[in-house]
Amino acid sequence: MIFLAVAALHDLRHHRLPNLYLLAGLCVALALQFWQAGGAGLAAAGGGFLLGLLAFLPFYIRGGMAAGDVKLMAVVGAFIGGWMVLWAALCSLLAGSLLALGYLLWRGQLASVLGRYWASAGLRRYIPATDDSAARHRFPYALAIAVGTVCSLYLPSPLMPLLSRFAI
Repeated sequence: MIFLAVAALHDLRHHRLPNLYLLAGLCVALALQFWQAGGAGLAAAGGGFLLGLLAFLPFYIRGGMAAGDVKLMAVVGAFIGGWMVLWAALCSLLAGSLLALGYLLWRGQLASVLGRYWASAGLRRYIPATDDSAARHRFPYALAIAVGTVCSLYLPSPLMPLLSRFAI
């Protein structure tokens, strides 16, 4: 949680996540996993890292998320391991959606952004946001990842009964 809090604060202030910080977090996650469960812990960290990376990689490829956010989710996966990272990713996406809606409400632009998306859907083509639109602002997604991950640790996952049958 400390790692996520520092990442979120840094992202809020600088709109980026340093690779050195993410690498340090990965090293700490690997050390903790090894200390707790030996080789099985390292396997869980590796599986969690890979699933965390794959969970957000499509958003990066489509231009909707920065590489640092994808790497942060991968490091979170190394900390929490295995399939739990998918629940954390889903909670992070929900937290990000709620934070974005709150930001648009605060800026008084929710109706205009929804109207633009409604028009895009009707025309079946993308309508870009205007330069003064809040939709053009960079979103510090580490905050959403932090909130979503913490929530995922305390909320029961509906995915676990299904996914626990697999050995990742």
